Amino acid sequence: MQIERRNIGDRFAGIVIAGDLVFLAGQVARGGGSTVGDQTRQVLSQIDALLAEAGTDKTKLLQVTIYLADIKTAPEMNKVWLEWVDLANAPTRATVEAALVTPDLLIEIVAVAAR
Repeated sequence: MQIERRNIGDRFAGIVIAGDLVFLAGQVARGGGSTVGDQTRQVLSQIDALLAEAGTDKTKLLQVTIYLADIKTAPEMNKVWLEWVDLANAPTRATVEAALVTPDLLIEIVAVAAR
């Protein structure tokens, strides 16, 4: 199986393509945003761009893990998620509360997709 790594930084690759699978590193809001809704929109936009770079799109998502700094913000995040996700091709999903890298981050999303 051929493995391709893209967007390699100091600690990890942003995208790993293994055969027909695309793995995205955890995505956080790079420009900030004061609410989980704002940050969710930004992260989902970044995911759209990364999936396109890898030759796929959100209709091919297989699995998504969402990390929230405060699980009480899940309803706000879910509102944005439901505006974005293709429910006819919904991925599996888990949402958990987690301490994120910096206090200004409210959400991080990890995704796996097919090509």
